[in-house]
Formats: sequence, structure tokens, C-alpha cells
Amino acid sequence: MRHRAAKQSQYSRYGQFFSKFFCALCLLSSLPSYADTASDQALADQYAEWFKAEFLLENLVGGGFAIVSREGILRTGSFGYTDTSQKQQVNQDTIFRIASVSKTFAAGLTALLVADGSLAWTDPVNRYVPSFHIKGDTSKIRIEDLLGQSSGLISHAYDNLIEDGVPTDQIYTRLSDLPLTCTPGSCYSYQNSVFSLIQPVVESISAQSYESLLEQRIFKPLDMQTASVGYEPFLANSNRAMPHVKGKSRWLTVQVLPNYYRVAPAAGVNASITDMAKWLRAHMVAEPMMLSPDAQQALIAPRVRTPGELHRREWDKLLTDAHYGLGWRVYQLGEQRIAYHSGWVSGYRADIAYSITEGIGITVLLNAESSAISRMTTQFWQLANARRSPKDSLAKAKAP
Repeated sequence: MRHRAAKQSQYSRYGQFFSKFFCALCLLSSLPSYADTASDQALADQYAEWFKAEFLLENLVGGGFAIVSREGILRTGSFGYTDTSQKQQVNQDTIFRIASVSKTFAAGLTALLVADGSLAWTDPVNRYVPSFHIKGDTSKIRIEDLLGQSSGLISHAYDNLIEDGVPTDQIYTRLSDLPLTCTPGSCYSYQNSVFSLIQPVVESISAQSYESLLEQRIFKPLDMQTASVGYEPFLANSNRAMPHVKGKSRWLTVQVLPNYYRVAPAAGVNASITDMAKWLRAHMVAEPMMLSPDAQQALIAPRVRTPGELHRREWDKLLTDAHYGLGWRVYQLGEQRIAYHSGWVSGYRADIAYSITEGIGITVLLNAESSAISRMTTQFWQLANARRSPKDSLAKAKAP
């Protein structure tokens, strides 16, 4: 009996050894290899040279980019000037308006509150904002419908009132005139004012302002030193990129408009390239833990299809499918899936995107209303795919 027990103990030790050995192999296999890291860096360096040439070719005013992987910030670049006087150069800490890329922050903040147990994605909005009414059953619109652009209301509801400077409380009152065009959660309808109902939702839970919540839960933990929310903080920063629109033959510096700042969750964040690189990396690494894997998956799970995206300029060459998640678009580029969002307000363009499978991403900021940003972002993904599979580039992801 003692001999049998000794043998069983020996087998147990062997089992524990092989179990630990197997786990170690699994852990090692999940880490990026040196070759992958070197390939990512080479991609970043290649793109940096391309971006510089494209920036000069397009004769843009100012802008920058950052490329980030799970290993860290691979490359940043800043070019041009804050305005057409060319007195102040854009640098890595120059702040830009990021417009609708702000929606990714609203979704991230809500995900943190869901993780805290403060609310649930499926909670009806009017539980937290009793004054919210539509022409129909308001209780059908849930928090996930706000952030998932699937409220069922007509697209871009009252964007005209935002642009006219109407206060948001008056806009929210007008929502009671709108009927549902489909069952909430079943169809795509892009929103700014409706999306921004998430602000009174989170403020009612925390007894803090939306701006304070972003500062406390996201900006400070990620050391986003120049990020802010709102019109006044933007103007208070001397290192800011001014907006530009195209004249007959040149870019014209124009005034910063406060209108879309009134819908802060939809379009109110200001940030630099350095800030955006940190925000991008927070979605690709476990440390510092900003979003749990479950929270991140909730944000980027495809929810409602957005077939119109398949026809976007430059992207139409790459996309094979498109959805909206929660505060993020979800693009299918052949076999690769990316989380993406763009931003556009008067005088500014912004893009952010990362590969869910490959753990690499890019953000681009411009202080000019230029369609070149679509080419700048799609070029990155074409280069990224080509280095993985030269014979099957993203340009061939869609059959002609």
C-alpha cells in the first residue's frame, strides 16, 4: 500500500509539473514575439514616412498621428502649425477638438459605471432621466440604445438645433415630439443630442458633473495631462490648434464654434496626440487596468449593421461589413476586425482605430476639414495587412 501511495504521489507530482509547464507555454504563446514587435515598429516607421509626405502633398495646416501596440507607443508625429500665421508649430501636446471621437469616452465611462454596479446597459433611460419623453413608450429606450446608436428615433434628431445654439434642455424637451421609426435596438440611427442623454444619466448616479467624472475616471488614471471637456478649457490652453476651412485657394483660420460642445458626450472632448495615444493603448493592454475584458467586449461587440459605411470614401475599398457597437464602430476588413470612430466638427477632423485581433492601432488629428484623413487612416491598415499577408492585401479584401 505504501508503494502504491508513493507511486500515486509521484504521478501527482508529474501531473502538477506538466500542468504548470503547459500553462507556461500558453502564457508564452499569448505574448508578442520579438518578430511581431519588430514588425510593428517597422510598420510604424514606414507609415511615419508616408504620413509626412501625404501631409505635405495635401498642404494641410496642422496635424499629427500616433501608432500604438500592446507593447507601448511605437511612433508619434506632429506636423505644421496651429494656424495659418505659422507662428506656433504643432507638437505632441497641442490640443485638438476630437469631435465625435468623444463618443468613445462616453461609452468607456459608462462601461466603468456598469462594472461598478451603478447601472446596467439594459436599464431604461427614463429611470435616471424622468423628464425624458418621446412620442411613444419611452421606457423601451435603454442605455445601450443611446450609446449603440439604435434608439429608434430619426437619425441626427435636432442636430439643426445644436448648430443653432439651442440649449440642450430645450432640445431634450423637443424629443417628446418624435415617434419611434423602429423598435429600439433593432435599427441604426446616428445621434448627437439623443446620444448625449448619457450625461444626465451618469450625473444622476454620481452627483458629479460629466466633466469631473471623465477627469476622475479616465483622464487622471491614464495621465492624459492635456485632455479636457468643453469650450472654455479649450480656449484656456495656449497650445491649441485652431480650426480651418477651405477657401478658394487656401486654408482659412476660423473661430472655434461652441455649439457641439453643448453635447459633451457626443463631441465635447479636447485632446492632444499624446493623450489619444494613451487612450488608444488603454484598450489594448491589461495594465493599467482601465476596462476589464468583459467591459471592452461589450463596447466592441457588433450590434446593429451600418451598411452605409460600406460606401465611405477610401474605406469602400477595404470594408466587407460594418456595425455599430457601444460608442465605437466595428469594421470588418476581410478577416480582420477593427474598432473605429471618426470625428468632424467645423475646422477639425479626427480618427481612432485599433485591431481587435492584432493589438495595434492608430489615431490621427487634423485642424482642417480635409477628406485626406480617410486616406491617412486606411493607408495604415493597408500597410498593416500587407506586412502580415503580402499576397492578400486589404485592398483586395473586397472582390471587385
